[in-house]
Amino acid sequence: MAPSTLSETLTSPEVQAFASGFPVLVLHMVVTFALLGAGAVVYGLLTPWKEIALIREGNAAAGVAFGGVLVGLAIPLAVSMSVSTSVVDIALWGVATLVLQLLAFRVVDLLLTGLPQRIQEGEVSAAVLLVSAKLATALILAAALTG
Repeated sequence: MAPSTLSETLTSPEVQAFASGFPVLVLHMVVTFALLGAGAVVYGLLTPWKEIALIREGNAAAGVAFGGVLVGLAIPLAVSMSVSTSVVDIALWGVATLVLQLLAFRVVDLLLTGLPQRIQEGEVSAAVLLVSAKLATALILAAALTG
């Protein structure tokens, strides 16, 4: 039977669960977005080219590549957040996944030699291949987190 008064509604278990859970959700989300931002900054510092400057100049390949990096970083972070039970847990696993993902990205960059230069030159097909390889590593890392 549904609560009949506003007072009964506000004290219902569902509303109380929301009231206690929503701030936790927001905190977890903020921590994860902060990790994503930090990962993007570190990635920008590690790359041999300056993607943001290239994007500002209208280089579509750089835009595709950097967009793929953001998604590639977000996938394991999202899984990390979903399997974690606290902010500390999210921070620890988030940092661990970022380090592993950034290392994997560097390996991909090294294995696919010549692609960074082709991206600088605006070759979108090179950016798509690079993004695909980075997303594949992100998915594998995310699956490893769920172990």
